[in-house]
Amino acid sequence: MTDTLAKPVTPALAAENPHHARRWLILVILGLAQLMVALDATVVNIALPTAQHDLGFSDGARQWIVTAYALAFGSLLLIGGRLSDLFGRKWTFLVGLLGFAVASAIGGAAVNFGMLVAARAVQGAFAALLAPAGLSLLTTTFTEAKERGKAFGIYGAIAGAGASLGLILGGFLTEFASWRWTMFVNLIFAGITLVGGFVLLHHSRDAVRPKLDVPGTLIVSSGLFALVYGFSHAESAGWGNGLTVTFLVAAAVLLTVFVALQRRVSNPLLPLRILLDRNRGGAFIAMFAAAAGMFGIFLFLTYYLQLILGYSALRTGVAFLPMTGTLIVTASVASAALAPKVSPRLMIPSGMIIAAVGMAMLTQIGVATSYASHVLPGTLLLGLGLGLVFAPAFSIATLGVRAEDSGVASAAVNTMQQVGGSIGTALLNTLAATAAASWASSHIGHVSPAALQAGAQVHSFVVTFWVSAAIFAVGGVLVGFILRPGVPQFDATEAPVHVA
Repeated sequence: MTDTLAKPVTPALAAENPHHARRWLILVILGLAQLMVALDATVVNIALPTAQHDLGFSDGARQWIVTAYALAFGSLLLIGGRLSDLFGRKWTFLVGLLGFAVASAIGGAAVNFGMLVAARAVQGAFAALLAPAGLSLLTTTFTEAKERGKAFGIYGAIAGAGASLGLILGGFLTEFASWRWTMFVNLIFAGITLVGGFVLLHHSRDAVRPKLDVPGTLIVSSGLFALVYGFSHAESAGWGNGLTVTFLVAAAVLLTVFVALQRRVSNPLLPLRILLDRNRGGAFIAMFAAAAGMFGIFLFLTYYLQLILGYSALRTGVAFLPMTGTLIVTASVASAALAPKVSPRLMIPSGMIIAAVGMAMLTQIGVATSYASHVLPGTLLLGLGLGLVFAPAFSIATLGVRAEDSGVASAAVNTMQQVGGSIGTALLNTLAATAAASWASSHIGHVSPAALQAGAQVHSFVVTFWVSAAIFAVGGVLVGFILRPGVPQFDATEAPVHVA
């Protein structure tokens, strides 16, 4: 029996899929681009105190370096995905790369706070072009089940591990170079990817090119902006703040109007058939829950390692390596081997339950506990569980979607990940602050001031880890009910792509 990897490229196959002969090199390019986008969600975080000292901005302003990127990225993803459907994936991908690189150069050269925030917002906007175009290219390049499983395993590993790799890279660059290199490093990724993409990718257009739904674009972009901003504002101002409530209500109204509009227009920005498919719907919920719960790991475990165990920025990043390595191995090897044989209805919920157990293990940390005994075992389970979630979720979220919808379907799964992360961060930060204040008020006068502060911090971390475990567990149960039984089959004829 002929191995799939050794199958000769016939003229018919080459005409149908011009990327087939170079598909593995293309995967390297798409993986680098995804890594760059994923890194930038966290690579700047560790460098913030140094950047703040250098540029002289306040503690209150510091969150905007992170929020500006998340706002632009999250609110513009759907329009970015549809633009790749309209104008071609290659050129949308390359424009996204070029814009991201220019914004990174400006951010690295920033002379004041405003210039850095603006650069981060522009980064987010071009990432919203780049991320869905890259996933769409992956979807239309790998059309055989066995190879698709391997490709999405690698891609899912990068998407899941990118945030923790960002912490490592951010710590290294801040300690041995400068905070500015957390921005300049993108020029290396973007330069390699830009040249590779230009040489390897073919410009293609779909058999059907949908018109742009301008009202839907404006409404959903505004709704997603209001949603991400509302949760980000709640993080600092609280859930009862007037501005927080206003933006969250506006988000609910705008997104409801958007759904109603998509049912009526002839060329919807996000066709509801994409959302209403059970497997895609389950994948979207899995990505949302995984991203929301995952921030409990990166944010509060980072605090624990630095504030309680006294780790440096670089050592903190290295402490995430076992989880990152486990996630990469699980997603790229196990998921690729299991995907053709095991139903995602079994694999994804199992991964989320394993992640919930790993997070529950982290709740046993204390002021005097160690990394090896109380952190490492839980993070290894988290890496194993999340590796079983990301790769199959990315794959079935785009499986069998029409070619003219592949960009916006790719954008939808990225949107779920981005919005889930924003909501998870805001929710967990609020709960942590409340838990710390409650613990401190009940123990004041009974312990020393230093012990009071450390005890309150650890208690707040434990509370957020329990909540994150609950998010994973509930998400796993919900996804288990939604996903269809059986192994989904990919039909390459459902997504014809024609060379221009």
